Amino acid sequence: MAQGFFGVTMIKNSSNKSMLTENFLTINFSKWVAALIFLVFFSFSAGIAQEIAPIDDTVQKLQLVYEKTGDFRSAFTQETFNKSLKRTMTEEGSVFFKKPRNMRWDYSKPEVKKLIINPQKAWLYLPREKAAYVQKADNIFQSATLLRFLSGLGKLTDDFQINYAAPEALDKHGNYLLKLTPKEKNSYLQALGITLDKDTYFIIQVSFEDLMGNITTLKFSNIVMNADLSDKLFKFQPPAGTNIFDMP
Repeated sequence: MAQGFFGVTMIKNSSNKSMLTENFLTINFSKWVAALIFLVFFSFSAGIAQEIAPIDDTVQKLQLVYEKTGDFRSAFTQETFNKSLKRTMTEEGSVFFKKPRNMRWDYSKPEVKKLIINPQKAWLYLPREKAAYVQKADNIFQSATLLRFLSGLGKLTDDFQINYAAPEALDKHGNYLLKLTPKEKNSYLQALGITLDKDTYFIIQVSFEDLMGNITTLKFSNIVMNADLSDKLFKFQPPAGTNIFDMP
């Protein structure tokens, strides 16, 4: 067995494909949502006074930045609290995104693994186990909200109810705290918590809880917008000797 991206145990057994498929879809959906929200909430350079701006003004500026962002790359640290195991796992790596519908998560610590999505396929590669799981992208992009954002057509207020966090809209450092609740009825996520740097408006943290009660926190650093990422970054060819599992 191997640890899944969010602390979910993945059983690598060809006779257990239904369980594997469920984990593959559920785990990666959460990650993609977190990443697209990170994209949506990229920084903007306009100076803002210390008093809290009306939420509609903040959302409008964030929407404009989203529309102007073609791609990005960033380092990240991920902390996942597994409710059933009652433990927290910390991982590190780099994330890349490019419109439309391209994403790559390269985990480097404590274990190397890769999640690569392009308009045709989604790959989950676990080199230590010499295993790769592949699925058609059309089967992955079943969420209307997710598809709109990854295609560059998303609008925040159409897909999320957005408010400043309660009871505090600022953290102890003066950074802005937002709460996003998906309007899509079949969303796998209940809500997302977003922390915006008070000076740059970079996303410095995203937190969310899945339907199983697991809590994931992503912290971003070294953010580069519109980096002219190559399409080759989102292609994947399994190394020789890798066991490939086709998922329905």
